[in-house]
Amino acid sequence: MANYRRLFPILALSSAVLLSVPYIIPHTGWLMLIGFIPLLSMENIAFQTGKKHFWIWHYLTFVLWNAFTTFWVCNATVGGGIFAVLANSLQMSVVFGLFRLSRKSLRGAAPYVFLALLWIAWEKYYLTVAQISWPWLVLGNGFAGNVALVQWYEYTGVLGGSLWVWAVNLGIFGLMMSLADGSFFARSLRSRAILVSAVVLSVLFPVLASEHLYYHYEEEEKPLEVAAAQPDFDPYHKFESMTQAQQTAFLLNQLEEALPDRMLTSDKFDSLEAQKPLLILAPETFTSDVWLNMPWDSPTLRAMKDFLRDVPGATFITGASTHEFWAENENGSPRLDRGLYPYLRDDAPSITARRMSNGMWYESHNSAVRIDSTNTLDFYHKSKLVVGTELTPYPQIFCRLDNMLGGVMARDLAQGYAKNFKVRGTDTFLSCHVAPVICYESVYGEWCRDYVRDGAQAIAIITNDAWWGNTPGYRQHLRYASLRAIETRRDIVRCANTGISAIINQRGDVLEKTQWWKPAVLRGRVNLSDRKTHFVLYGDVVGKISAVFAVLMLLSLVVRLVTKKRD
Repeated sequence: MANYRRLFPILALSSAVLLSVPYIIPHTGWLMLIGFIPLLSMENIAFQTGKKHFWIWHYLTFVLWNAFTTFWVCNATVGGGIFAVLANSLQMSVVFGLFRLSRKSLRGAAPYVFLALLWIAWEKYYLTVAQISWPWLVLGNGFAGNVALVQWYEYTGVLGGSLWVWAVNLGIFGLMMSLADGSFFARSLRSRAILVSAVVLSVLFPVLASEHLYYHYEEEEKPLEVAAAQPDFDPYHKFESMTQAQQTAFLLNQLEEALPDRMLTSDKFDSLEAQKPLLILAPETFTSDVWLNMPWDSPTLRAMKDFLRDVPGATFITGASTHEFWAENENGSPRLDRGLYPYLRDDAPSITARRMSNGMWYESHNSAVRIDSTNTLDFYHKSKLVVGTELTPYPQIFCRLDNMLGGVMARDLAQGYAKNFKVRGTDTFLSCHVAPVICYESVYGEWCRDYVRDGAQAIAIITNDAWWGNTPGYRQHLRYASLRAIETRRDIVRCANTGISAIINQRGDVLEKTQWWKPAVLRGRVNLSDRKTHFVLYGDVVGKISAVFAVLMLLSLVVRLVTKKRD
């Protein structure tokens, strides 16, 4: 057995590659179903031989997996990318380490069941509770390039895919081990047939069920016209070649050329079509000149309002970095609204407030702004924020530390709840509700579910993926939107600054898309839906059940270890 240790580098690399490829190359999701087998085999050798310091090998496996799959984060922030790889790998390694610890007290299949439950419970925590959250490599996301395989996500959500990954990996691994030690042939013929059948069914049944759902799913024809503007501005050189006013003019000119039948000023204007609702999208953080205390002072919003005068029935949703200054009441207490006069004291009005050069204090948001032809404004502030570049987690601790470092972390404030926008045409009866999902939020299934529970009939994603460059990052992000379409059975229109903008149907198929890093306006239709899937109605049942049983098994393990130590 000692000679098998030479296999460790090969086995570690094999698992890392098998788990990475599905996130990078479409139609390779099936590799997830065998991705953990080399790692489990390596761990079994280490357990049988009593190898010490094995944590190095499983941590290395997870580091390689994270690095191969999400290296592109370093394009935006080198330090953040390295931290994401090492920290996420460490958490995976802790979960795997607890599994290894459980093997000292639990026997048979119990430690492996504990591993699967604990892993899914950790993913559940990442997706719902954690402030420092990076759920990009949730196992169920590995099937984003194989939507025909996971149509049953409308029942289970993405963690159903994680459960499938573990069930198949552990089933095949268990069969391999029983063949290797001869115990398989010691079983009765009936027992062997049941074991093999269980493994085969764990692979085939979800596939066959998904294929049936995929080819028999039909959308109700209830169209909403959409136009997603992709201006293609390099975020690293956003204002070097164009001012904000020039960028706004460029985007509005794009839309005017793409919508001749909706423009009153065009000889191609179609009055019948113009009565129907039209949703126009501009990408995330398109402008930064919006102060919530006085929003119409924004030149960008005023320009968009003027544009809508010539587009009857249109509703505009644009991304914006918005700000809000603190003011004082008559009694001198600070508040975040127009107030009486700006708060100019030296003491900060809140732990997250920042001070401007003129002495004013302000807060910031990554927002979606809704404007319609009635000059109505509505705002939604991004709630699933990226740590470091948007969010300072645990502000009572890290904001004070950040102040000592000179304020290097962003401190955007979250909305805290999902909020839908109304889209209406010239006829007040022609209206619908759309979810304004901002960038990173599209990775969180249960967050997107909240929009649909609240009445969203379609999903609009605004994003800016250019920070990552021409890497797998923006393609992965697009594919994750398909999973949200399946979970909620909602059509999606996606507007990305530099691409890929897309229209995705309720089966998760990308029907139309733009090219990367090219200006474009994607015009088309999405179908509205009022149907609520099992996942929308009941949430992530797989994650909840896994969390409960993982905690119970963890408590049982602690009791066993304490009792054994006393004995």
